[in-house]
Amino acid sequence: MDEHGPPADRGGEPRRLRERPTWLISRAYARATGLLQEGFAADGDKLRGYHYRLLAALEERGPASQAALGRGTGIDRSDVTAALVELEERGLVERSVNPADRRRNVVSITAAGTRRLAELDAVVDTIQERLLAPLSEEERRQFVTLIRRIAEAGQGLRAMGS
Repeated sequence: MDEHGPPADRGGEPRRLRERPTWLISRAYARATGLLQEGFAADGDKLRGYHYRLLAALEERGPASQAALGRGTGIDRSDVTAALVELEERGLVERSVNPADRRRNVVSITAAGTRRLAELDAVVDTIQERLLAPLSEEERRQFVTLIRRIAEAGQGLRAMGS
């Protein structure tokens, strides 16, 4: 037996990972991602989390360029373009030429997009409830506060060029 104790049972996580925040966050991320995929699939509309993010950004911030949407939602530019095509085909967004720069498009959410976003909010709310079910209300508030602090610290590093 070495200094780290006996080996983990086959199939179990190694002991040295159990208390490492990076490992736990990655496990929580995998669970959250799985719940989101399951929730959006059960909705039956074939929309995904990135569609939801784009609709939410447009509803909250108003019309935007595709590049600004990508930056604001953390979605790659080429993926933004493909997702917007899908949303436009469903009548949830519309693209128009930017009068200030005719080479660029401005994307806006439609009334149908706003209604669909509200329906997807209910899907996402259910997923949040499932994800946080093991926590009390106070623990949920604490968790969100702490994880937001970690996430925002990472945004600061990116802004500095790291």
